[in-house]
Amino acid sequence: MSKIAPCLWFDGQAEDAANFYVSTFRRCGQDAAIGHVMRYAAAGGPKPKGSVLSATFTLAGQDFIALNGGPHFTFSPAISLFVTCADQAEVDRFWDGLSEGGQPGRCGWLTDRFGVSWQIVPKTLGAMLQDADPARSERVMRALMQMTKLDLDALNEAYLGGSGA
Repeated sequence: MSKIAPCLWFDGQAEDAANFYVSTFRRCGQDAAIGHVMRYAAAGGPKPKGSVLSATFTLAGQDFIALNGGPHFTFSPAISLFVTCADQAEVDRFWDGLSEGGQPGRCGWLTDRFGVSWQIVPKTLGAMLQDADPARSERVMRALMQMTKLDLDALNEAYLGGSGA
């Protein structure tokens, strides 16, 4: 386990979520694995004996903890997981996998079936948005703001002077 790992709070879905994320990342060609699943051992705890307390998992080298903490807290887009993709094919694979049963958002954001927010972004987008030519970066931003899943061809078109929409 790495020194720092995000802990994701679920209400009874920690193991299902960990398995979903691991299988999605594997289908997208990334290393991913379930680590340790901790179960309640004694009766009389807040959950029945044998039910999942937490599950550790790793996605593309990043460790996570999924905790069944109960209904007290829910996810919000204020925290999102950012996936940097090499090309459009990778954007498509991650978008399709993580949005399955979830909700698409704007500008490359989506909320998965468990309520976790993700940003699925091509690696080249940052350089386009930070280009020294403000007209280029503004065109890319205008195109980006019109998108749900990011379209690298349209972003490149905007960058090079087209509308990108």
